[in-house]
Amino acid sequence: MYSVLMSVYKKESSGNLRESVQSMMEQTIPPDDFVLYCDGILTDELYLEIERLKQRFPVLNVIYNDVNSGLGKALSAGLYYCKHDIVARMDSDDIAKPERMALQLEAFNKYHADIVSGTIEEFSENTGNIISIKKVPEEDVDIKKYAKRRNPFNHPCVAFRKQQVYMAGNYQSCPYFEDYWLWLRMLARGCKGYNIQESILYMRSGSEMYKRRGGLAYTMDALRFRKREKKEGYCSYWDYIAACAAHIIFGIMPNRIRMFFYSKILRK
Repeated sequence: MYSVLMSVYKKESSGNLRESVQSMMEQTIPPDDFVLYCDGILTDELYLEIERLKQRFPVLNVIYNDVNSGLGKALSAGLYYCKHDIVARMDSDDIAKPERMALQLEAFNKYHADIVSGTIEEFSENTGNIISIKKVPEEDVDIKKYAKRRNPFNHPCVAFRKQQVYMAGNYQSCPYFEDYWLWLRMLARGCKGYNIQESILYMRSGSEMYKRRGGLAYTMDALRFRKREKKEGYCSYWDYIAACAAHIIFGIMPNRIRMFFYSKILRK
């Protein structure tokens, strides 16, 4: 069996949360443990929706925390409550496809993997409006090469072995790059990755998401992350230069152009 780990905060809509939780509970292989970590004070609508979800899905274990600590710390804290070694991440506004977990559980066994993600379809407003498809390398050797410059796993649909995450130091504070930083540490320890080459999740997207990937604040956080990556020896000097240059270029370009590059050039 497996656990689901989800963090939610006050800016989420109750409808998105309901749809996201429901998509995981209606998997062909449903979870018997679902940890929902409330990262800070939520809205009345969200609290009401959570109570409804708890009545509908008794396996839902809600952890209430009045202090907003950010995604990295929230996931680190929530992971403690997960009962199983295999943990599936899920964001509070995405929609998992019914076969997602069946495919991932099969991949854990077949490829002796420690981290498994897959292809995602980014959508706007509804799943009939697909903006782009994001694929990542399939095999472990290609994943490790790719990781030097780009995130090798799609975090919205990732699943991992809890024990290996703990051994690598768990999620840590690293704004916008909490998951990427974790994968680098796990892969450096010898953990094996695999990416399913078919779509297993719909990811909510749009101009606001791409807007968050630009501007001075995001760019400075990205450069600090790359410096940290280089210092720990997870990439070469030229990998570092190339990644920093890309962050600077994408950070200063207008959002509509950034959105075009991400959805049409950097995606499939």
